[in-house]
Formats: sequence, structure tokens, C-alpha cells
Amino acid sequence: MSAVVSQGLADELHRIGSYNAEACMNCGVCTAVCPLEIDLLPRRLFRYVELGLVDRVREESETVFSCLLCRACEESCPADVHITENVRVLRHWLLDEDH
Repeated sequence: MSAVVSQGLADELHRIGSYNAEACMNCGVCTAVCPLEIDLLPRRLFRYVELGLVDRVREESETVFSCLLCRACEESCPADVHITENVRVLRHWLLDEDH
């Protein structure tokens, strides 16, 4: 299985809006408090972005749009990652990619 890797994916998201997922420590606190119990968001998704795994991010678009943007994850984040804003930026990028 091959993967499309874009070294500029994170930079692209920075141009769209305030994206600070680099600060994510992948600790899992966000996942533990998610009311939807979405295992992917945000820890693995942000890692996909940082690694430039475009196809993986696209594959998870349904999950990105399922997020309630309730900020429970953000309030619990020890690294002060702006998770909901990052998800909004990802949504914007995914919508632009489709058109």
C-alpha cells in the first residue's frame, strides 16, 4: 500500500487558519473525554497531518465532520492545543480538496 506524502500539508493548513497541532503530545487525554468516543480525533489525525499523510487525512473526513466541536478535548489538553480550531481548519481543507 502506497501513501501520498505531502511535506507541505501542515504549512498549507497554517495558511488556511490558526493550526497548532504540532504541540500535540499524543497523550490521549483528548480521546478519553470525547463524548462521541472518537478514537481517531485528534491525536492520530494530527499525527497524519504532521507526517504529511494526505490520503490518511482524506480517509478520515467523515470522522472530522462528525466532531461536535464541543471543546471537551481542548479543555483537557495539557499542551493547550486548539483542537476545535484545528478541526475547523481541517474541514476547510477537506472541503477545498473536494472542489
